Amino acid sequence: MTPPLPSSPRGVRIAGTGHYLPSNVISNKDLERWMDTSDEWIVQRTGIRERRRIDRDKGETTTSISVAALSRALDNAGLKPTDLDMLIVATVSMEMTCPSTSCRVAEAIGAGACGAVDLSAACCGFVYATNFAHELVKGGAYRTVGVVGVDVLTPLMDYCTEGRGTAILFGDAAGAAVYTATSDPSKGILAQAMHSDGHGWKHLYIPREPRDFPEDADPNRRKLGLMYMNGREVYKFAVTKFQDLIAQTLDKAGLRAEDIDQFVCHQSNARILEAARERFGIPHEKFYTNIERVGNTSAGSVPVCLDELRRSGRIHDGQKILLVAFGGGLTWASSLWQL
Repeated sequence: MTPPLPSSPRGVRIAGTGHYLPSNVISNKDLERWMDTSDEWIVQRTGIRERRRIDRDKGETTTSISVAALSRALDNAGLKPTDLDMLIVATVSMEMTCPSTSCRVAEAIGAGACGAVDLSAACCGFVYATNFAHELVKGGAYRTVGVVGVDVLTPLMDYCTEGRGTAILFGDAAGAAVYTATSDPSKGILAQAMHSDGHGWKHLYIPREPRDFPEDADPNRRKLGLMYMNGREVYKFAVTKFQDLIAQTLDKAGLRAEDIDQFVCHQSNARILEAARERFGIPHEKFYTNIERVGNTSAGSVPVCLDELRRSGRIHDGQKILLVAFGGGLTWASSLWQL
């Protein structure tokens, strides 16, 4: 473990990123064979053409793809696993509640006795965890914190006509970032926000017991261990909160949309993304999307985009970037960085 920097002045930098996408692809044509839908219908309503699915025969799990993403992030940062002081894994698809996914990932990569904890905030998980990691480093308690955003949701999908409203959306992925202390206090979060509305829980949930279903759930469609989503209500929530969240975060920082070099947004639905882009007049080159080829990967969404942008050179030191996400809970969160 590396020695801590002096407590003041101290900034936080994104030292490295990485991601992992399973090679197994589910295309819209595949879905046409499994349920009453069409490629045209899916693309028109979501912008998605394909999504990824883990291959259990190859040993792919939530833990294994997290290990792959974090290993790539550490390599990108030029750090060793033992340099990590803390690991946060954001997921709703842990293989077990005990032990935590983070403990298993830390052991698998050889991180030694670093702290490890799971965080559950659905699609907002990586952004929540990033805000927590920043404060752990900024406050001086830790020097290097790893964050993984990962979800394996395809096993929770009902690939039949009754489940098509959800199954067309979700795919599997993991993304990771490593945050480290720097002596430049100008680097780090300029503004952030984290919110929730538990009243809307029943619009997106994964029941484990019969009592987990809301009272008005269709008694003929009560299957445990699957994801249920009220698409209409989630869409209305997302369209409003997504745009309000961007405005709130910019206002906190005293900035305008044109001051941001790159918007790194949760990839939920192409129409939701486009509505926000148009409202703020953001040019396409500052508003990255990959939903067409990976779908909605929940907590993996924002870090996968972040890594793809960094590796392509579209995100680099000196820029201002805004991470934004919303998801089940209901939750919504942002993280505005000076790189």
